[in-house]
Amino acid sequence: MPRRPSLSESARAGRRALRVTVAAAVGFYPALHLWDQPVTAVYALFAPIAFGVLSPNPGSGRRRAGTVLRVLPAAAALVALGTVLAVSTWSAVAGMLVVGFVLTFGTTFGPRPAGTAPGLQLFYILACFPPYAPDTLPQRLAGLAVGMVLLALCELLLLPDPAEPAYRQRVAEALELAAHAAERLVGSPAAEPVGAGRLRQAGRDLRLSQQPPGTRPTGPGRTDRALAHAGSATRRLLDQLAALTELPAAATDLASDTLQHGVAATCRETAGALRRVRPAAGPELIEEMIAHFLAVRGAPPDVRTAAAHALLRRQSTVLTAAVSAVTARTAVALADDGRAPVHGLPREQFWYARTGAVRLWLIRATGHLTRRSVVFQNAWRVALGLALARLVAGSLDLPHGFWVLLAVLTLGRTTAVATWSVVRSAAVGTLLGALAAGLLVVGAGGTAEVYEYLLVPMMLVAFTVGPMEGPAWAQGLFTLVVATAFAQLAPVSWRLAEARLLDVLTGSAIGLLCGLLAWPAGARAEVRHSVAVLLRSTAPLIGATAVAATTGPGPAAPGGRGHDLRGTAGQGAEEKTAEPHGHARTAAPGGEAGRELADEALRLTRHRLRIAEGAYAQYRTEPSPRTDADGPDWLAALNYGARVLVGAFWLPRTREGSRLPPAARDWVRRACAEVEAAARQVADFPPHALMIRLTPLPPDVAAAVPPRALPSLIDVEVWLTALAADLRTATGHHQADAPPSHRPAVGPAGH
Repeated sequence: MPRRPSLSESARAGRRALRVTVAAAVGFYPALHLWDQPVTAVYALFAPIAFGVLSPNPGSGRRRAGTVLRVLPAAAALVALGTVLAVSTWSAVAGMLVVGFVLTFGTTFGPRPAGTAPGLQLFYILACFPPYAPDTLPQRLAGLAVGMVLLALCELLLLPDPAEPAYRQRVAEALELAAHAAERLVGSPAAEPVGAGRLRQAGRDLRLSQQPPGTRPTGPGRTDRALAHAGSATRRLLDQLAALTELPAAATDLASDTLQHGVAATCRETAGALRRVRPAAGPELIEEMIAHFLAVRGAPPDVRTAAAHALLRRQSTVLTAAVSAVTARTAVALADDGRAPVHGLPREQFWYARTGAVRLWLIRATGHLTRRSVVFQNAWRVALGLALARLVAGSLDLPHGFWVLLAVLTLGRTTAVATWSVVRSAAVGTLLGALAAGLLVVGAGGTAEVYEYLLVPMMLVAFTVGPMEGPAWAQGLFTLVVATAFAQLAPVSWRLAEARLLDVLTGSAIGLLCGLLAWPAGARAEVRHSVAVLLRSTAPLIGATAVAATTGPGPAAPGGRGHDLRGTAGQGAEEKTAEPHGHARTAAPGGEAGRELADEALRLTRHRLRIAEGAYAQYRTEPSPRTDADGPDWLAALNYGARVLVGAFWLPRTREGSRLPPAARDWVRRACAEVEAAARQVADFPPHALMIRLTPLPPDVAAAVPPRALPSLIDVEVWLTALAADLRTATGHHQADAPPSHRPAVGPAGH
């Protein structure tokens, strides 16, 4: 049973309908009845509908008003382009193909382009239909300007919606919670107890999918990238602190306690910077504390005991939490001042810090120019559907043929099943609306005053009820709106309702055809393929990372510090991963050839994680006949891919001491091979559960490792154990009896 809208949602819809109705009426009535400019009246009517109903821009009233005014030049350009290309059907079709693709593909550039794309497409659709009348272009542009300015004023002054909490505010609250938890872990009497469940829930609440569309930092610019990066690091930090609360109590560890105090202070200072109550300082202090921690941590006297192993695991998790705090602190500094230097951390992790705005936009665009990108697929699906609809409407000379394209634009979905469901509802609603419109026209006859009186209440009801009750109500009520509007432009008969019904059915058929021919499964098939490719691409990176992390001290970091923590590279599930500005260097065996192979594996994993995350984000928006428990856990698979990248960036930069003895190196190779084989098996998504467990690190092998090298070995062990846990969860066959040592969040690369 569909969820009923809440009272607050109903009130918001009513306020939006009132603003759109007032803007449309104030522009339409004077243009038609006072100045006798029907062309101007049509554009003044459809401008508020386009950007208030068809493209309901997110954000507060002030923000929406600004968006409407900023998009006005683009809308005017599309009206002019459509007016010129209406000279022939084929030129209009070619223009529709290009415009449809560009505007739909542009949704990858953030919530504002995504919100305005349908409205912009509507204005090209209106202008590109016959009659070819370039002399009416001034009237069209005047109506467009009047309608959009009126809508902006209504958004600003007429019952404006309040501003939604900014994403940086939510990250600040999460960091303050993390500070309390870190203090509690070292026994601070002033800190309130914070449970693991509360920490993990706070991390889930930071996912971009949980934010209002207008507050999501998904744009390609430096500020949005940095805020998304900060949110991702904060989510990991919360998960790592939750894991720390669940670890068994270990012996007193002054080094870990000191570092946790530094994590708490860093979280609190970063939260203050996000709230703009203090300047955003760099992460130098916490970096120095991490460097000191790496210098003083070492193996316990007797590494054969379970308590000693627990202490090393706890140190590894504390170190990872500190790395996440460094990442969040640096990202916030970049969000507030993009020119801030990146000290200690690898330049590749914050590659966007020194990249120009144009370059950032180009990187985002080229990253999705692949047939495996759902953004690319959606752009082609919409463009082909609109172009075909324009060809059919123009070739058959359908009256009011732009309704055909409007049906394709509003009823198309990303899967054939969803499109069919919407088309069925829309057809029923349009039929009932056409019957009601026909009865209205027959009953009112030629009395124009009836339509003048009915238009405003019709719009108010249609724009309130339609968006909330689904396509049947939306199409039926909108049919009544257009009937009462066009009846004032020229004498009409019941055939206007017939034309409306025919156009909507034609557009629905075209949309359904495109849904069947162009990637009919939507993101369901694509997420399966992209996750499988991601899992297979990580296999060579695992071994290279583990060996690089256990082959002795590495070179000085590019940033000038020996530890050069690489933090976390993945942006996390349900968000897009940052595109690399250059190939990150991961130390690998085999000299330059081995290094190049590791670089290539890292690049491919990062790119494929970005594509898989995009597919998963769309998959979450599509209706599914199956529950999440019926198949693979895609989110766990994405977390696995992000965790692999975390290790590839971070583990080689914190290696300490001398090389491992042969027995330890043999265990590392064997454990890596087990994880790599499991990743390849999971990529086939078997219908049965897989037994994915690592060969435990033998106590006698650990005892033979030099004290300075043992922490690095434990880091690798915990990382591989966490990877195995992610893979086990990704199969969808969860093992509830898995011991705490196999929980995903415990690893040093906890995601």
